[in-house]
Amino acid sequence: MLDGLYPPLQAADLGPDWPHMDCSRFVQTPGVRWHVQIAGSGPVLLLLHGAGASTHTWRDLLPTLSADFTVVCPDLPGHALSHIAPSWRPGLREMADALDDLLRALGLQPQVVVGHSAGGAVAAQWVLDRHNHTVARSPTLIGLNPAWLPIPGMASWMFPAAAKVLALNPLSALWIARHGKRPGVVKKLVDETGSRLNAQGVDYYARLIRQPAHVRGVLAMMAAWDMGALGRRMPELRGPVFLHLGGRDTTVPTSWSGRTYAVLAHARGITVPELGHLAHEEAPALVADYIRSWALESLSQTGR
Repeated sequence: MLDGLYPPLQAADLGPDWPHMDCSRFVQTPGVRWHVQIAGSGPVLLLLHGAGASTHTWRDLLPTLSADFTVVCPDLPGHALSHIAPSWRPGLREMADALDDLLRALGLQPQVVVGHSAGGAVAAQWVLDRHNHTVARSPTLIGLNPAWLPIPGMASWMFPAAAKVLALNPLSALWIARHGKRPGVVKKLVDETGSRLNAQGVDYYARLIRQPAHVRGVLAMMAAWDMGALGRRMPELRGPVFLHLGGRDTTVPTSWSGRTYAVLAHARGITVPELGHLAHEEAPALVADYIRSWALESLSQTGR
């Protein structure tokens, strides 16, 4: 009965100008009906967005990177146009397993995996569970302000608990979606990440947050995740690892994400002081250049 309050999103709900819908396809796997965008040719490069976002976050990177790679951009389960079955649990391990189902259905094997924020966690989990064999055979992992380690202190248990409380209330997502329609609310949320997006960039997030089904999927994901287990496994990563961090990031601050260098001695990266959590939307050309450079370097070293 409650599922009737949250009808799955349709492409029309997001507007006729939603980015790159000409590259979109829909793929059914157990528990998930995926929306995925694919463009380009060459080595397969997978882009995974963060919590609350969608394929739109890669709108300026997709055309650039598809010149050198087969770029694959899915909506994470429960986000935007990727629908999940009512009984499907959107935990981190489950998301990584579902992602593997999607890639097998597409017949694609990524050589490079790029994850932003929570998408970085899904990317790392997928590599660790499925492809962490040897340095030569492991995909290149690139984190954009990635959520790879547990938040220190009280926040480590407060945030998941708060998400669970909201997710358990069947009306929470409806209330949040309605609140998102108030003038200035979404812009304030974006500004609080430390990033400054133009009006169009803010509008894409506004369209998403006003959709109850999307909000419900985000809350369910946040409630189901346990970052502690992933953090403990991060030192096991064998393949190339790169980080692109925004010095103004207030969502995953560099004081947290930067600790990855201590956990992974072979990790390399850069911090751009003037960028925030959504650095790839603020400076897409710059971020795309780093992704391309790191990807081509590691592919040439492994001979793939």
